Amino acid sequence: MKRLLVIPLLICCQVIYAQNIKALVGGTLIDGFGGKPVKNSVIIIEGEKIKAVGRIGQLEIPVGAEIISTEGMSVLPGLWDMHVHLMITGHSDYTYWDKTYPPLFEKVIMPASAHQLLMAGITSARDLGAPLKESIAVRDAINRGDIPGPTMYMSGPFIQHQPYSGTEQFRWGVSGEKDAREKIKKLADAGVDCIKLIDQDQMTMAEVMAVVDEAHKHGLTVVAHSHRPEEIRRGLKAGVDCFEHTGLSTAPEYPEDVMNMIKERTAQMNIGPLFWTPTVEGLYNYEYVRDNPEQLDNDSWHLDLPDTVITDIKNSIKYPGRLPYFQITPSRRPTLERKVNQLKDAGVVLLIGTDSGIPMKFHSQSTWHELDVWVNEFGFDPMYTIKAATYWPSVAMGVSDEVGTISEGKYADIIAVKGDVLRYISLLQDVDMVIKHGKRYK
Repeated sequence: MKRLLVIPLLICCQVIYAQNIKALVGGTLIDGFGGKPVKNSVIIIEGEKIKAVGRIGQLEIPVGAEIISTEGMSVLPGLWDMHVHLMITGHSDYTYWDKTYPPLFEKVIMPASAHQLLMAGITSARDLGAPLKESIAVRDAINRGDIPGPTMYMSGPFIQHQPYSGTEQFRWGVSGEKDAREKIKKLADAGVDCIKLIDQDQMTMAEVMAVVDEAHKHGLTVVAHSHRPEEIRRGLKAGVDCFEHTGLSTAPEYPEDVMNMIKERTAQMNIGPLFWTPTVEGLYNYEYVRDNPEQLDNDSWHLDLPDTVITDIKNSIKYPGRLPYFQITPSRRPTLERKVNQLKDAGVVLLIGTDSGIPMKFHSQSTWHELDVWVNEFGFDPMYTIKAATYWPSVAMGVSDEVGTISEGKYADIIAVKGDVLRYISLLQDVDMVIKHGKRYK
C-alpha cells in the first residue's frame, strides 16, 4: 500500500518539475555579448532563470520540458530602452497634458505605456522623469507581477535649478548645496534607481557637485541632459555617469574643448565607460512622419488606453506639420549623424534610448525605430547596435550579472523574431515572442 501511494506522488512531482522548464529550440542565438551567432541553438529555462545554453545535439533537453520551436528565428536578449517617459504617450501639448492627466498616471497612463513597451520586446527600461510616488508604485507593481511591463529603473522627478511652471510634481528645484543633498537623499530613501539631472548649466558648480556626490554615496548613477555645451562640461567635471540626447540644437558638431574633455574621460578605464544615450530617432524621423502620417494610425499604441485618451492624443497630432515642438527639427536633423559619430569615435559607449512618449513617439514603436536609424541611416554594425540595446544598458545600470545577455544563471529575458535580424533590423518592429523572467507574454 505504501508503494502504491508513493508512485502517484513521484509522478506528480515529475510533472510539476517538467512544467517549470522550457526549451527554446532551433533558432539563431544572438546572445548579447557581440560574438558570432549560434545556429541551431538550445536555451533551457528553469523557472525565471536560464539554466543552460547550447546547440541541438550537444545540449540535452530535459524530459517533459515545454519545447518551443524557434526555427527560422533570431533569438536575442530582451531589449532595453534607456530613455522613456511612461507618464506621456505622444500627445503634442505638454502644458495641457500636465494639467489634465496626472490623476491617471499611476493606474492608467504609466501601466499602459509599460505594457506597450513589453509587447514591443522591451524587457527592461529606464524612466527618466515622472512623479515620485507614481514612479515607485508602477515599478513595484510590475515587479510583483500585478501588471505587465519591463523591469523598470526609475529616476523619479528631474533635478534642476528651478522647475518650469506647472511641472513641480515631477521636477524638483534645488537651492544651494545643502538643499541639493537633501533632495537626492529624499529620492534615494524613496527607492529610486538613478538620478536625472537637467539644466545643470543654470546651477552653481557646487550644487552640481553635491547632486552627483550625494547620488554616488547612495549607489545611484547620475543621468544628465547634454543639450548645451556647458551642461556637458559641468557634468563631466562633476562625474556624471551617462549623458542624454544629441543636443546643441542646430550646431553642426560638438565644440573642440568639449570633445577633448570627453576623450580625457573615456581614457580613464579605471572608472569605467562613459555612457551616452543619443535619442536620435524622434528628431531624425520627424520629417518622414510629417509627410507620411499614416504610420500614426498603427493602433499598437492604443493598448490599455481609454478611448477618450486615444481620441485626445489623435486630435493633438492631427496636423503633424504644425507642431511647435518640431519646427526647428529640419535644421537639427542634418547634424545628428555627425554628432553621434563624434561621440562614438571618442570612445563613448552609446546606449539605445528614445525619449519615448514625446509628441508622435509611442512606446510600442520608438525603440525599433532607434535601432533602424543607427543601422540603416548611420551605417552602424547591427551587432554593435544590438549590444547597445542589451549588454551595455545592463552594465550601465549595474545589473549585468542578472540580465542583458542570454547566459547561464541570468533571468530569462528573451525575445525572438522570424528572420535574420542582423540583416533586417526592422524585423524588430513586430517581435514574435517575448519572455520576461521566464514567463511568456507574447
